[in-house]
Amino acid sequence: MSPTPIPPRHEPEAPRDLVGIGIGPFNLSLAALAHPLAELDTVFYEQRPGFDWHPGLLIDGARIQVPFLADLVTLADPASPWTFLNYLRARDRLFPFYFAERFHIQRAEYDAYCRWVSENVPGLHFSHQVDAVRWNAEHDVFEVDFTHLDTDGEAQALGRTHTKNIVIGTGTAPHVPDPLKPLVEAPGVPVIHAADYLDHRDTILAAGHVTVVGSGQSGAEVFLDLLRHRPAGREHLHWLGRTEAFAPMEYSKLGLEHFTPDYTRYFHTLTEPVRDRLVASQWQLHKGIDADTIAAIHDELYRRTLHGGWPDTVLTPGVHVRTAGRIATSKLELHLEHIQQGTRSRLTTDAVVLATGYRERPLGRLLAGLDPYLRRDSAERPRIDEHFRMVLDPCVTGSVYVQNAELHTHGVGAPDLGLAAWRSATILNSLTGKDPYPLPTRTAFTTFGLDPQPQVAAARQPERTLTPLVEER
Repeated sequence: MSPTPIPPRHEPEAPRDLVGIGIGPFNLSLAALAHPLAELDTVFYEQRPGFDWHPGLLIDGARIQVPFLADLVTLADPASPWTFLNYLRARDRLFPFYFAERFHIQRAEYDAYCRWVSENVPGLHFSHQVDAVRWNAEHDVFEVDFTHLDTDGEAQALGRTHTKNIVIGTGTAPHVPDPLKPLVEAPGVPVIHAADYLDHRDTILAAGHVTVVGSGQSGAEVFLDLLRHRPAGREHLHWLGRTEAFAPMEYSKLGLEHFTPDYTRYFHTLTEPVRDRLVASQWQLHKGIDADTIAAIHDELYRRTLHGGWPDTVLTPGVHVRTAGRIATSKLELHLEHIQQGTRSRLTTDAVVLATGYRERPLGRLLAGLDPYLRRDSAERPRIDEHFRMVLDPCVTGSVYVQNAELHTHGVGAPDLGLAAWRSATILNSLTGKDPYPLPTRTAFTTFGLDPQPQVAAARQPERTLTPLVEER
């Protein structure tokens, strides 16, 4: 049976102010900060049936790598009803959190907080898959086609809405290296991406020998979890990574200033070749391993030497998986190359967990209808301005904002949760043409670049008097 068309909720004469595509943490932040702005008519669509945040990696004890103040709203509006602290109050957990003295909360707790926001902020529509976006030049609006999905994820009805502006927050997708795709896609083969780890954890734990590929935080957390649940002396674990070391994430206080609005603005002013070189060289700012996780791994390995002998584990950085395949009926074979030595070897294993990271979801299909209007850089990537808007042909009067799709133009802070509220506030200030969320003029002690005068002058402006937002009832 064909899906039933849904009449447009808003005709072109009365379009929405903003349609959000995707409801991950970043668009959820935007929706929460847009909530008290009564002049804005917004709606957000998400194809999943409800909010979840990397559910396959919500390992017991795993913590997010930013402080709890980097929630959806606090760094733009600490008086918002959607802060993490207000979530704790709503759950009657403020005092336990106070005594726990945890600056970095568990991943599962962050996920629960976001779900609480997603279940209470109005205008969020789950089980709605956005299919296409077009510019209607006659009415000066965007047309957004969507499919309403049923509980089984099947098409139930088709619809269209019109909007003056769009914000894309479709997030990232698990990345599987090409040599390993056939094994991941083959049914019944125990080769999985870390994003699905908890769904297959029992199977992985039961395997005779397990190999973890990937030297970032996810790889470290999966390796630690496996290590803790394998018998001493019979761990049968390999941990491989491409980086030259199992390196700690840069977490010095001045190093963290790369995740400030000051650095984001500075990075945006650089030339495209310089930006590309910087992104590649700054991996340790956001792809290293939390020092506490490294310490926990070492402590667990050391504990297993107390009665003599060494644990049956191999930890090797600087290794590239060239190819992989099945041998016999149940074994897997990885063909390895050591990058520094230039040597090659083979590793036989029973299961593989790929902690090989994530990539931005391609927007080509979704934005095919806007392709004639998009302005691109020399690598055919969309150009993004300082307000997180795609640069479009001047004939398009609306704006298309992006969240976590601007690594190439805004730097390592693009996927960082700590900049979510600031970016959302920047978008809302741009969208309204007002200043509903006054933002700080200076956020770092470091001066990035040789011309500090504009930054210093801005920092010396008189303080503004803020009028508290009162929630209407």
